[in-house]
Amino acid sequence: METIIQILARELGKELHHVENVVKLIDEGNTIPFIARYRKELHGSMDDTALRTLADRLAYLRGLQQRREEVKGSIEAQGALTEELSAAIDAAATLAEVEDLYRPYKPKRRTRATAAKEKGLEPLAALLFAQSRDCPPPVEAASAYVDPEKGVETAEEALAGANDIIAEWISDDAAVRKKLRELLLREGQLHSAAATEEDSVYRLYYDFCQSVRRLQGHQILAINRGEREGFLKVAVEIDRDTALVQLRRSVLRPGSAAMEFVRAAAEDAYDRLLFPSLEREIRAYLTEQADEGAIGQFALNLKPLLMQPPVKGHVTMGLDPGYRMGCKAAVVDPTGKVLDTAVVYPTHGERQKQEAIDRLSAMVRRHGVTHIAIGNGTASRETEQMAVELIRKMGGGLSYMIVSEAGASVYSASKLAAEEFPEYDVNLRSAVSIARRLQDPLAELVKIDPKAIGVGQYQHDMPPKRLDEALGAVVEDCVNAVGVDVNTASPSLLQKVSGLTAATAKNVVKYREENGAFTSRRQLLKVPKLGPKAYEQCAGFLRIPESKNVLDRTAVHPESYAAAEKLLELTGYTMEDVAAGGLEELESRMEAAGTEKLSQAAGVGVPTLLDVAKELRKPGRDPRDELPPPILRTDVLELKDLKPGMVLTGTVRNVIDFGAFVDIGVHQDGLVHISEVCGKFIRHPSEVVSVGDVVKVIVLGVDEKKKRISLSMKQVPKEQAQPQ
Repeated sequence: METIIQILARELGKELHHVENVVKLIDEGNTIPFIARYRKELHGSMDDTALRTLADRLAYLRGLQQRREEVKGSIEAQGALTEELSAAIDAAATLAEVEDLYRPYKPKRRTRATAAKEKGLEPLAALLFAQSRDCPPPVEAASAYVDPEKGVETAEEALAGANDIIAEWISDDAAVRKKLRELLLREGQLHSAAATEEDSVYRLYYDFCQSVRRLQGHQILAINRGEREGFLKVAVEIDRDTALVQLRRSVLRPGSAAMEFVRAAAEDAYDRLLFPSLEREIRAYLTEQADEGAIGQFALNLKPLLMQPPVKGHVTMGLDPGYRMGCKAAVVDPTGKVLDTAVVYPTHGERQKQEAIDRLSAMVRRHGVTHIAIGNGTASRETEQMAVELIRKMGGGLSYMIVSEAGASVYSASKLAAEEFPEYDVNLRSAVSIARRLQDPLAELVKIDPKAIGVGQYQHDMPPKRLDEALGAVVEDCVNAVGVDVNTASPSLLQKVSGLTAATAKNVVKYREENGAFTSRRQLLKVPKLGPKAYEQCAGFLRIPESKNVLDRTAVHPESYAAAEKLLELTGYTMEDVAAGGLEELESRMEAAGTEKLSQAAGVGVPTLLDVAKELRKPGRDPRDELPPPILRTDVLELKDLKPGMVLTGTVRNVIDFGAFVDIGVHQDGLVHISEVCGKFIRHPSEVVSVGDVVKVIVLGVDEKKKRISLSMKQVPKEQAQPQ
């Protein structure tokens, strides 16, 4: 039998020793970001996605092995564990197969079969189910089991009890269940019908039928929600005769007088026990697959959203639009520190709008604001129009961007926000958050529950634990890929760093406040409860711009400092050259000296040496800077301004199963249906676009009444296809 390591290597297509090393590293308590970044030689340079897939599968296989042992222990305690059954349980590849094998031995609530067994009818059931050629006719066999004292008055009652026992045996047969389950998955249909005459968003599914194997994840999730809300009736359907043929082949033995009786028992088993049970299983399986797909898509969308390029080095004004409570404004400096706040009322009349423009203009001049971030919620359209008038009044030098405020209200009302801004009310905190989202999306969005960020579909229907795990992993990977300035980072950002917990993150901030800015990585070891293991995991991801050692400002791990110094020595450079950014010829000098020789001389593997060299060429580099910058606007576009055929530049805001939503600057995202994403067949829009991508689109149609915009990427003329 294959070991877990062998299974993982085969399934993932990885070298056996690489998988073995990763499992060992995980068991030693190393985090995925640390393993991905600093142990490449041990795992063959797998990326964080591959490593997380391996870790998830490892957890499943270990859980499967544990369940196998539990099941075998339970059956053995009943004195029913045979060598054949034990081997079958060990060979079961899924939890479902293990549960099928355990089903006959699993403690049950009282059933019709239980009652029949209590009446002493199990030997009769066994006799008839064996279907031997010398078996007497069922009525004749049953007459021997008539016993009024046990509640069996007639042969017919005895046969009815035997039928119940045989039906349960058939229903509990693992091989039978497996065959029928495969048949349902292969040939079954899911049918949904209206449960009410009331119109609803589920009307597409009021008379819907689709093959189980062709169902899309978004269809399953929509149908499930419609059923929960009482708008739909849902059933899995299959041709009964086809299923019964499959069942009869498994249980009938021709030539016996008991065959017809067993046939009837098999049909009873199918109608009363097997099909209802398997229908529930299929529905659960479909939901699980849809959940996993939706969670995977959510994670896929979240990563580029978090990795959006920051707009660095600018004083920024955040505007949180609103009607009754007014528009909240906050000005923050390039580091995110709050400089000024105000509340204006541009929607309360023309006079109030002009007063708002005058007041905000004064704030812009006073603090040197260059960018405005506008939340995309209620009153966003009016606020944008006011911002455009403000820009015109200032004579230029200002630009704005509509920022998703998803989760901003959740954050501003949170305990975290209250600790960060005790002097501001909830509404002003939201304006600060919106400004910071433009400056550094990652640092601000990590403060918010990923589920509230709004780049998924049906996220509130997902299993919370699984969703939190998947999205938490994405946040962790993004934070560690970018790195964190230990002297400016908030506790919420620090706790996402490999090796740090909420407690140690707070201790880092407290130490910083009490002792001043960190001046070296080694100082981290003085932080309470941050021991050697935590230091090993986190040190490479924490940057210290104030350090005299330039390596402390990079992603080079302290364990590789000696290797970095040796590489510089062998290629004729110094640390001063690194600080000055003068290593243009490092790559060519390494090639001339031989990368393999250099790695041996430096005492590290080639992957680590190449990573060190990359950091030395661009110390403190931000991988987000290599991405296309966000679109900043100076004028406003209205829905009524859109005409079919217009080519516009937009930003992908969400990617879902049936298309992508693109922000083209008109307050209403347009939909690029999957059929309009590109000119070739794709299974999912994520094969072509990601959240945050800047794309060219052509307007196909506009429905002003329903506020729907149809867009196409594939129909954009070639000469205009590249985004600005």
